[in-house]
Amino acid sequence: MSSTPLPGIGVQYDLTTREHRHLSVIAHRDGTRTVNLYERDDPDACAQSLHLTGAETASLIDALMPAHHSPNLLHTTDLGLIAERIELSAHSHWNGRLLGETRMRTETGASIVAVLRRAEARPSPAPDFRLAGGDTLIVIGTREGVDAAAAILGRT
Repeated sequence: MSSTPLPGIGVQYDLTTREHRHLSVIAHRDGTRTVNLYERDDPDACAQSLHLTGAETASLIDALMPAHHSPNLLHTTDLGLIAERIELSAHSHWNGRLLGETRMRTETGASIVAVLRRAEARPSPAPDFRLAGGDTLIVIGTREGVDAAAAILGRT
C-alpha cells in the first residue's frame, strides 16, 4: 500500500490486491471516505466509486477490522479510553470563547488535555484559555464521551 497527500483534501491510499485489482481510498479531511475500484485492464480507469459518510466509514472499519481505527484516534487502552484529535472550525460556536464555557468534562466526561495551534502545543489548557478556529483539541475519554465532545465542539 502507498499513500499520497492530497493538499486541502486529505490522503489517498492505493492498494493492489493479490488478484491484481487496483483499489484506492481517499481519506477526506472532513472524515468522509471515497473508495475507488479500477478496471482490471486499465488501472487508471475508475470502474466504481463509493462515497461514505464518517458514520458509514466507521461501520465499514468495524466490519473489516473489529478493533476501531480512526485517523484522528491517537491511542486506545484496555480501560476503554481513547485520545482523539478534534479540529475546531472557524464557524464553530466556540470560536473565540473560553474553554471553560464548553463545560466539556461536566457534559461528556471527556477532557481536553491539549490544544494544538499552528506550530505550538498548549498542554493542560486552563478554563480561561480562549479557543480559536483552526485549533486542534486533544480530547481523552470513552468512545461515547469523545463522540459527544466532537458534537459539542462542532456546534455552529
